[in-house]
Amino acid sequence: MATRARPWRLGPAGSAGAEKLATGGAASAEGPGRPGPLQDETLGVASVPSRWRDAQGFRGETKSCQTASVATADAASQARKRADAEVQTEAPGPGVLPAPRHDSARLAAFLRRVEATVVRELNRNWRSHAFDGFSVNWTEPQRTVTCLHTLGYPPAQGQGLHVTSVSWNTTGSVVACAYGRLDDGDWSTLKSFVCAWNLDRRGLSPRQPSAVVEVPSAVMCLAFHPTQPSHVAGGLYSGEVLVWDLSRPEDPLLWCTGLTDDTHTDPVYQVVWLPEPRHSHHFRVLSVATDGKVLLWQGVGAGQLQLTEGFALVVQQLPRNTKLKKPPRGETEVGTTAVAFSSFDPSLFVLGTEGGFPLKCSLAAEEAALTRMPSSVLLRAPAQFTFSPHGGPVYSVSCSPFHRNLFLSAGTDGHVHLYSMLQAQALTSLRLSPKYLFAVRWSPVRPLVFAAASGEGDVQLFDLQKSSQKPTVSIKQTQDGSPVYCLEFNRQQTQLLAAGDAQGTVKVWQLSSEFTEQGPRETEDLEQLAEEVAT
Repeated sequence: MATRARPWRLGPAGSAGAEKLATGGAASAEGPGRPGPLQDETLGVASVPSRWRDAQGFRGETKSCQTASVATADAASQARKRADAEVQTEAPGPGVLPAPRHDSARLAAFLRRVEATVVRELNRNWRSHAFDGFSVNWTEPQRTVTCLHTLGYPPAQGQGLHVTSVSWNTTGSVVACAYGRLDDGDWSTLKSFVCAWNLDRRGLSPRQPSAVVEVPSAVMCLAFHPTQPSHVAGGLYSGEVLVWDLSRPEDPLLWCTGLTDDTHTDPVYQVVWLPEPRHSHHFRVLSVATDGKVLLWQGVGAGQLQLTEGFALVVQQLPRNTKLKKPPRGETEVGTTAVAFSSFDPSLFVLGTEGGFPLKCSLAAEEAALTRMPSSVLLRAPAQFTFSPHGGPVYSVSCSPFHRNLFLSAGTDGHVHLYSMLQAQALTSLRLSPKYLFAVRWSPVRPLVFAAASGEGDVQLFDLQKSSQKPTVSIKQTQDGSPVYCLEFNRQQTQLLAAGDAQGTVKVWQLSSEFTEQGPRETEDLEQLAEEVAT
């Protein structure tokens, strides 16, 4: 693929290096504002002979002098008299108390009286679990979040494309992003890109990705393969699902769905790799779209993704355990916008919907969906439980990796809801932004930490152990306040968090130790939170 030539500019690090080269590498001992060694003691134009030089045998010549010579003389000598006392200590003066003497008998009696109480309390502390999991850390914790890399692809940014999705590969060394558009418009024929950077490669160029794939439609989502470091799946605005091999720059496309009756008819907003039930080392691609279908694809020969299972969400088949708004007349499909799978039950997943309500669903559902949408396989109805809605569409859901019943959702109402799988009402609701929230993710290493991406250009990090009302850290990703659309924690290098925004930029943030090291009783606090009853 042809690349555009562009001038090379020094960034802050490059400027420092240029200054260092310009000065020969090391700073000069004499420079502006720093005088050289003095040649003589001079005052104006008058030269004063140095008495030190005379004492050392140097002879100087005075041409002129504007001051009179100074005469000095020793008036007297001072001598110090010393006298040694016959003793090394002085007798205590008045008011000095003698050292106290302990009453051994009374002390022993006191210890015998309190012995039983002290032993009882020590045994109680020994059996206590108050400090389980606590480890002493003598190093000063780092309390800042720093930006390690600012990545971007100028041809995509020149087209005004957004970073719609980010994903880390299985080694944690490569971050990939999808370029597309998330604002209103028809982007089905918009040329876009998938780009990847290897952060471990020497000589990383933030503006020159290590892999670039041109795509004929806006890419809406991206997901790396769980075990193949170079395989990545993507969903397009056109409804297609594709899989690329980034290690083959000349011909990266492995599989695609093509445009058939099985293909989504609306934009694909999320793709997920799932292990096959009987072959855990084989994986399928699951896709969700606003046409109401959830589809499972298997790569076969001739570069095709073949539909193996499918689900459809129909209004008439939604569980009626919570009150929902009536859909527009004639509308039967429920548009899905996000998906998250349980870490404890491989068949259990949560869907975010355009109607604002999350749905608990199951891959094991057997009831046929009441839909007329064409399909080569029987479409089933997966919904089992409906949760109380947001004030607008749900854009992101995330299941806790530490608790089987907890998940988060974020939506256009600017709220993050924390739900339990066991009840419809949210356990808590946090208003993080007056604008949209586009993404929310649980930390893979801290049970009570999650991150959210806001429409105001912020990445917000929450630690529920410290506060359940306000973020612990709010990071300004975009200076002009344009939205942050996506974010992902690195599961291998857990101190890294990648976030993509409307400026076409991916920033890799390094998290401080307070976001990567578990606190004491954190798992117990999460369990207690899950047991709360919504009011």
